[in-house]
Amino acid sequence: MPAYNYKAMDSKGKELSGTIESNSVNEAIATLRGQGLFPTSVTEQDVKKPMMGVPGQKGKKSLSQINITFGGGVNSKVLTLFVRQLATLIDAGLPLLRCLNVLGNQEKNVTLKRTVAEVSDMVEGGSTFSEALAHYPKIFNKLCVNMVKAGEAGGVLELVLNRVADFMEKSEKLKSKVKAAMIYPAFVIAVAVGVLGFLITVIVPKFADMFADLNLDLPPMTQFLITLSEIFIKRWYLPIIVIFSIVVTMKIICRTKKGKQAMDTMKLYMPVFGFLVRKVAIARFTRTLGTLITSGVPILQALSIVKDTVGNEVISTAVENVHDSIREGESIVEPLKHSKAFPPVVVSMIDVGEETGELAEMLIKIADNYDEDVDTAVDGITSLLEPVLIVTLAVIVGFIVIAMFLPLIALISKLSA
Repeated sequence: MPAYNYKAMDSKGKELSGTIESNSVNEAIATLRGQGLFPTSVTEQDVKKPMMGVPGQKGKKSLSQINITFGGGVNSKVLTLFVRQLATLIDAGLPLLRCLNVLGNQEKNVTLKRTVAEVSDMVEGGSTFSEALAHYPKIFNKLCVNMVKAGEAGGVLELVLNRVADFMEKSEKLKSKVKAAMIYPAFVIAVAVGVLGFLITVIVPKFADMFADLNLDLPPMTQFLITLSEIFIKRWYLPIIVIFSIVVTMKIICRTKKGKQAMDTMKLYMPVFGFLVRKVAIARFTRTLGTLITSGVPILQALSIVKDTVGNEVISTAVENVHDSIREGESIVEPLKHSKAFPPVVVSMIDVGEETGELAEMLIKIADNYDEDVDTAVDGITSLLEPVLIVTLAVIVGFIVIAMFLPLIALISKLSA
């Protein structure tokens, strides 16, 4: 009997993993559900042996085969359009299987086209839509899968899919806003690096040769600049080694929980950008949790999903504490307050939402407000960065010019005396 590795959540939202023996993937899923678990991934342990398809479906792949052969992601804009179109077709009264076939046939993205076809095969073979999506975590994340699962249970799949599409569109809009705002600063930095590289590797060596021929006593700043130029020309590998070492060290530190938490804490409190990082993390947390609760996902399960999607270890730890607090029958507010990662106004709004029974609506309202704050903050930082970068470049170039001409000024002064 084949063995399957599985990942699942219990009724309290705790993630479990293990191995189960069963005749097929569908039977393994049914067994897990019978144990009160909600499977998110079921894959065959021995991938060398091909599995038989569902009887009567000749040539179709098993879930485990599909999960193993699939790789790569899909552009978020393409995925958002697919989800929106699927919601529209279901809302029009078309059966899910026919919707998948229609969208799969017209899809131009090769990866998504193949995925939709394989999901359609699994649904036709008896799997639920959410179970089929769960086998493609690189495309459909936990948020999407669990919202679809809640929509299936409540019979409001089209409504939930529209919410998924709304969430993805807002996330993509925020990401695009930040990327667009960084284009000009990135361009200025690239030009600055090019100009400085040209000055240090081409112009400075010519001045250095001239100073050597004239046998001049060089001031400290001129000597420093010439030494820096020699390092970049003759020992060009040293800066690369230093940068590589810093990057590797940072990655090693971030692999540990304490290191990741220290780095994320630093991000929250760093000058200029810290408040922007905090606002983005809070907006993502509130929108994700609000969307999940609105879609009917149990609060504990929703918090388990949100913990992995906020993108900041400090916020993630606070969410984990909230999960434990609610599981013990306590309030959602106290852990948020103790984390000190959430502003008092956010904690107060969540407290009011919890007391009035409108927590999901309040979370979405907070997310909308913070998205607007992020837009304003990005515009402000961009406006601030432009003059700062230009002034910094001017100061560095000015330093190089002064350092190169100081010996010449000293020489002219001696000749004039």
